[in-house]
Amino acid sequence: MSIKSRRNFIATTAVMAAGTAASALPLASAKSKYPVVHHVFFWLKNPTSIEDRDKLVAGVKALAKIETIKQIHVGIVASTEKRDVVDNSWGVSELMFFADLEGQKTYQDHPIHQEFIKNHSHLWEKVIVYDAVEA
Repeated sequence: MSIKSRRNFIATTAVMAAGTAASALPLASAKSKYPVVHHVFFWLKNPTSIEDRDKLVAGVKALAKIETIKQIHVGIVASTEKRDVVDNSWGVSELMFFADLEGQKTYQDHPIHQEFIKNHSHLWEKVIVYDAVEA
C-alpha cells in the first residue's frame, strides 16, 4: 500500500469513526430524564468569609440526601470574563434536577431541607430562586 493510499485509508477511517460516535449521542430534541430545574443563588452576609461560604456549600451538598433530587451541582462564582450580562455578585449556587414537580415539592417540604434553612439561613443576606420546566 502506498503512503498516499495509507493516508487516505486512515483519514476515511477517522471520519467514519467520528460519524459513528456522533450518531450514538442523544438527539438534542430528546427530552431529558429530569425536566424540572431548581436553581438557587445565595448572597452571603459576609461575602469575604471563606469559612461562611464553605459552611453554606457543605449545607447545600447535604441536601443531596433528599431522595427526589436526581442531580445536584453546588457552585461558587467562577473567575470568568467580566461582561455586562454576567452577574457575579452572588456567593454560592445550587442547581438541582427533579423528575417532576411533585418531586420538587417533596424537596421543599422535606425535613432535611427545613433543617438546612434553620441551620444555615444566618449565613445569607439574599436568596433568589429560578424554577424551570423543560420546554
